[in-house]
Amino acid sequence: MTNPNFDSLLEQFQQAIHACQQLYLSSAKLCIQQCPSFLPGTPESFVQLMDDLHKGLLIKVYVTVVEADQRWSQEEKRFGRVLFDHIWPGGVPGGQLRDAAAHVFREAKSLNWSSLVRPFAQMQPLHERGDQLVTVVIRLANLVAKADGAPKPGELARLQEIQNELTNHLRPELSPTTTRPRTNMPQSAQAVQTMQQETQQLREQYEIHSDIEVIGEEKSQEERLAEVLAQLDALIGLNQVKHEIRTLTNFLNMQRQRKAQGLPTTNLSLHLVFGGNPGTGKTTVARIVGQIYGSMGVLSKGHLVETDRSGLVAEYAGQTGPKTNQKVDEALDGVLFVDEAYSLVAESGDDPYGREAVQTLLKRMEDNRDRLVVVLAGYPEEMDRLIRSNPGLSSRFNTKLTFEDYTPGSLGRIFGGMCKTNHYVVTSEAQARLLLGFQWVYENRDEHFGNGRLVRNVFENAIRRLANRIAGIAPLTKEILTTIQAEDIVIDEVPTDHWQRLDEGNVQFSISCQGCQETTQVPAKYLGRKVRCKRCSARFVAEWGEPNGA
Repeated sequence: MTNPNFDSLLEQFQQAIHACQQLYLSSAKLCIQQCPSFLPGTPESFVQLMDDLHKGLLIKVYVTVVEADQRWSQEEKRFGRVLFDHIWPGGVPGGQLRDAAAHVFREAKSLNWSSLVRPFAQMQPLHERGDQLVTVVIRLANLVAKADGAPKPGELARLQEIQNELTNHLRPELSPTTTRPRTNMPQSAQAVQTMQQETQQLREQYEIHSDIEVIGEEKSQEERLAEVLAQLDALIGLNQVKHEIRTLTNFLNMQRQRKAQGLPTTNLSLHLVFGGNPGTGKTTVARIVGQIYGSMGVLSKGHLVETDRSGLVAEYAGQTGPKTNQKVDEALDGVLFVDEAYSLVAESGDDPYGREAVQTLLKRMEDNRDRLVVVLAGYPEEMDRLIRSNPGLSSRFNTKLTFEDYTPGSLGRIFGGMCKTNHYVVTSEAQARLLLGFQWVYENRDEHFGNGRLVRNVFENAIRRLANRIAGIAPLTKEILTTIQAEDIVIDEVPTDHWQRLDEGNVQFSISCQGCQETTQVPAKYLGRKVRCKRCSARFVAEWGEPNGA
């Protein structure tokens, strides 16, 4: 072997293959849990569909990189053997590796990136997993490129090509090359139908037959509720929102207990208004609310259907009512989440189609009061105006939850969560630079402040910069692959002189002891390191503190 680090790379390749499969399978189970009404056929068939898609993706990544230099090295062949054993555990079609490889290389061009990553682009519960998919794919591609030594220019070009394809299909709004607008609220049901057709072609081309078994796990109502509330508690920040949701849950539980003992119950409107800037977790909390209602038996399914004005209001007379009714039908027995709901009614009041959508929605809320919960979301002031504009809205939506902007430390913890999910670590210097950057954008924010979306963009940009930084490095160790350095952190809005505070060495970060909750100040060099609390002597990792002045 010409690559002294080959055995380690091969082991990492096997781990990345497994990570890809687990991402697709866990995503299948998430869709089954959160949007069962969109999935035709059985849960088993959908899991098998996702398993097939991950195999197609592995083939596409491998062939795209290996073909770059027009040769199939011995190291790449060994990678291929591992890949083929994973795709065809019962043996490659025809029994010959060379014949199977020739078939794979010949047919790989017909595999479309859009088809292979479609679940993460168009299935609502999987939108936030796109960055995990990008991480896995880029890791796979880098490992294949480095199998026989430092990547060659053609391989580097293919790595960039793969990155561009993923951006085009998963985050088209960030792509400089695509002009295809992304639908804000894609139709998950239509996406599944398209996936079924594409996967059938994949099976025929590659003789792929998933043998994944799906074992159903029946959980009690109490167990399901406990799991959902644990998800709520795990969210970063949003303390007041969590308190309100807990209060609502306790009320519903009390009503259930009173009913069981023959006592009178009090009716409470379950419809909610979420006020907050973009990226503050409104959709995530709405999904959790649906699961709470489902686990408590308030709704039989508890799934979430997302929409906005474009999903309710038509362009021509007579079409808005049917369009709104169709969207409500999708949400029956679950939660209808209307984002930017204030746009349903123009501030001038001259919006007959928008008013028709609101009136249709109000009627369905009354007609299906036991099968439908509606959450209206948007900027706080605009949502107040919307609710005041219609007595029917103000009488049905009397609970409003306010989603505050995330502080710099909370933004850092969100970034840290993305890194943990995707197996990255952040150096102390990178943490400090990131927190200082978040401090600047937080202190200069307006109502369009991106919050969690800002973090996602910064994270994805950091991964791209990391990929470019290590492209010419060989051998490629796991540490190099997974470590985000300060130079990988760039936030375009932040002026250069703000970063200079780090060079001056006078930046302190407020951290709280995980034992006694005592707050103390630490310099940048201690971020990410274990420290001891002076008050209670507890040892904990000093991560993601609030910068001075935040």
